[in-house]
Amino acid sequence: MKKRILFIVNPISGGLNKTFFPSLLDQYLDHYLFNAEIVFSEYNGHAMALAANAVKANFDIIVAVGGDGTINEVASEVESSGKIMAIIPCGSGNGLARTLGIPLNNIKAIQRINLLNTTKIDAGIFNGKKFFNMAGMGFDAHISAIFAGNHKRGFKGYIKTTLKEISTYKPERYIIEIDGEQFERTAFMLSIANSSQYGNNAHVSPTASLKDGLLDYCIIKPFSMYAFPALGFRMFAKSAQYSKYVEIIKGKQVSIIRDKSGPVHLDGEPSMMDKDLLITVKHLALELVI
Repeated sequence: MKKRILFIVNPISGGLNKTFFPSLLDQYLDHYLFNAEIVFSEYNGHAMALAANAVKANFDIIVAVGGDGTINEVASEVESSGKIMAIIPCGSGNGLARTLGIPLNNIKAIQRINLLNTTKIDAGIFNGKKFFNMAGMGFDAHISAIFAGNHKRGFKGYIKTTLKEISTYKPERYIIEIDGEQFERTAFMLSIANSSQYGNNAHVSPTASLKDGLLDYCIIKPFSMYAFPALGFRMFAKSAQYSKYVEIIKGKQVSIIRDKSGPVHLDGEPSMMDKDLLITVKHLALELVI
């Protein structure tokens, strides 16, 4: 019996035109294996609603066609549902897809779905909201909040925004309790890594695993502008853990108190949250085609 598969397409993710995508499915999806349908998301949160409807409609496989934000919306409904998710990466950074080894080429990613090889990964829960690649607060959340309102998305736009904001951003103080052990840190940013990278192969926690039932809490300490290039190089060289500006602590349950409410990001998408934060992990909660 053919499997029912739904492709949820974000038409604007990564600044890429997706009008060609249905023709790619016609050519490269194995139609002996699948009965395929396609829907396009129309606004923030719509992909989540479409995924929820797909779970209720008993689709076997639900595919996110977009970046980490679109993947987050779809995965938030698919995890723990008994359904399988797949990814066609079309975002600015594609952090989760890169970590899983999913091809960035759309044709190759579709052909990978035809093989139906799957794995399970952990899910992070951040004040009740889910993330699957990376979450955080501090400078990266500040940039995500600005970037979300920028119509010129993509890697170049992200770098331009980062360089504009980095010299004026003020580090914040955090009281962190990780599995019962308390720390107080002043940090430029605090990244919570399920996978190893933000995207574009910038690895903030090279030893992070999607399957270990742990999250990596990556504390980026205040640094001078002179140190910024070297820190960036370490991330792309997968050696950030050796920087004197990086402290990584692994854990399952974490509470964080910051001085005031403000933005956080969940898989690159900004969200406003209170100063009191709770982060936990669900082990092997999401089944994905790889």
